[in-house]
Amino acid sequence: MIDKTNRDWRWMMRRLTQHTLMYTEMITAPAALRGNRQRLLGFDSSEKPLVLQLGWDQEDLLAESCRIGEDFGYDEINLNCGCPSDRVQRHEFGASLMARVQHVARLVEAMAASTSLPITVKNRIGIRAGKARISLEDYDDLRNFTETVAGAGCRKFIVHARIAILDGLSPRENRSKPPLRYEDVYRLKAEFPQLFIEINGGYRSADSIDEALEYVDAVMLGRVALDRPWFLSTVDRRWFGSDRPQPSRHEVLEACIPYAIRRFEEGAPRGLLIQPLMNLFAGKPGSRAWKRALSALMAASPREFSSGLKKAAAGMSAEILNERSL
Repeated sequence: MIDKTNRDWRWMMRRLTQHTLMYTEMITAPAALRGNRQRLLGFDSSEKPLVLQLGWDQEDLLAESCRIGEDFGYDEINLNCGCPSDRVQRHEFGASLMARVQHVARLVEAMAASTSLPITVKNRIGIRAGKARISLEDYDDLRNFTETVAGAGCRKFIVHARIAILDGLSPRENRSKPPLRYEDVYRLKAEFPQLFIEINGGYRSADSIDEALEYVDAVMLGRVALDRPWFLSTVDRRWFGSDRPQPSRHEVLEACIPYAIRRFEEGAPRGLLIQPLMNLFAGKPGSRAWKRALSALMAASPREFSSGLKKAAAGMSAEILNERSL
């Protein structure tokens, strides 16, 4: 998620889960080629396994970006065919690509030829664009997209179980207003058992994830990881069979606060450093006071930033700080 799942967010979330597959925010191919690569693509080795998520619609630029991504040490390259933002639409990539399925197949072929890493695709179950008179909303449209792109070599699809409405709805509204159609994604897996089908959209509880895993290979979590990051502390033991003790919030903060201070001194924006910690106590007594304390640090000096983070943590109850998820 752009401006959300940056390298600092991922580093901090790795203190909660070590086995989940994490994705970068979407990075455009021109930015990967011409921008500050270390800032855009650099990551700490502890963030792995890690997928580089790319967006663009030109074969040569995407292919070169894949080569760069492999050199940086990513584990997988993902082509975004699901983002509905206006900015993305203006450049005709993201969800707009679903209207050009043969072109997506060519993009995947070019990307796969440029790297030894797996090339995967993240898409919607369909799209609608009234002004352009595009309506690809039926299951058969999803099936055709999947079959065509799989024919180009893609073996893994991450499918958001809502259509994207490309005019009339904001990206935020596209995350909630189009109805979820999980059954379309379940049917897709049943018809293409040889493909790895991962579902995305609306999963916020362990029980709902368990239900989905009866039909598909994996579940992608988005907003719940931002809104309730502590949920991630349950993942390794529940779904990956890890016997590693689950961390306490105190242990997480012991690692994250020094990291945030160091990154702040290196010039990382304080807002992006505070953001991963903001909802660490979501749903717990004292969470509002915690958020207020962190919000007050947005304009803090380096010394205030350091002492403020430590003071905010010290203000939480020992019971909550030392709690471990079951």
